Amino acid sequence: MFPAIGLVVLIAMVFGGFTLAGGSLGPILAALPLEFMMIGGAALGAILIGNSMHEIKLLGGGLGTVFKGPRYSHQDHLDAIALTSKLMKLMRSEGAVGLESHVTDPESSTLFGEYPRLQKDKVVRDLICDPLTLMVVSSGTLDTHAVEEVIDTAIKVQLHEMEEPAHTIQSLADAFPALGIVAAVLGVIKTMGAINEPPEILGKMIGGALVGTFLGVLLAYGMTGPMASRLKQINTHDAQIYHSIKQVIIASLHGHPQPLVLEAARSGLPPAHRPKLTDLMDMMRGR
Repeated sequence: MFPAIGLVVLIAMVFGGFTLAGGSLGPILAALPLEFMMIGGAALGAILIGNSMHEIKLLGGGLGTVFKGPRYSHQDHLDAIALTSKLMKLMRSEGAVGLESHVTDPESSTLFGEYPRLQKDKVVRDLICDPLTLMVVSSGTLDTHAVEEVIDTAIKVQLHEMEEPAHTIQSLADAFPALGIVAAVLGVIKTMGAINEPPEILGKMIGGALVGTFLGVLLAYGMTGPMASRLKQINTHDAQIYHSIKQVIIASLHGHPQPLVLEAARSGLPPAHRPKLTDLMDMMRGR
């Protein structure tokens, strides 16, 4: 919501201020379509040159994320801690045999079924089930540090994929001013080819050429740069759910009491989504 509002404010303030200062939008609007075609087309071509189809799809999803906001809500963070804690408690009480059906077939699991949003989330599901499946297969004999390394690797790979769109958008932000100069130079070349025209015509042509520089800078610092920053913020927020899951699993495997397990997971959440320890303990008791 805020990115959309921000874009409206950006456009209104820039063009509104220009108009109030006595400027005419006519030359800008006349030159804008072709300038945007050159700059936007060059940016699109650069994306196609520098990325595979997989990265391009990730970029589309990343742009959507900028406007949709974080993937995980406050309740999702709490539910991830609760679900993982229940699974670890089940493993302690019933052993690997009692846990097997839940982690090998989470889509049919009654425990996962209590948290339908997480049950449908493949990333969260795999992050929970893969290391616990290893525990089941090894009958709980795996070293805790080895399990932690597996989880760390899975999180690292997931975060890398999440960060790729932000890197691509930031690269566009870095490139747009230069692409704007390219469009402006082409406009100047066109103007020089009409050097014998009257001053009023040359003035319009030079003004149209400068629209390219203006558009490149505006796209870079007013739009794509802030979008890249916002996407990084969202990724940081969403990544906390993976770290919380890891903390519950590792702290449980170390044999820590449940309050300490919950505190380990809770402390890693963003302040805005960090519940009180007592609230988490009450949730685990079903209150």
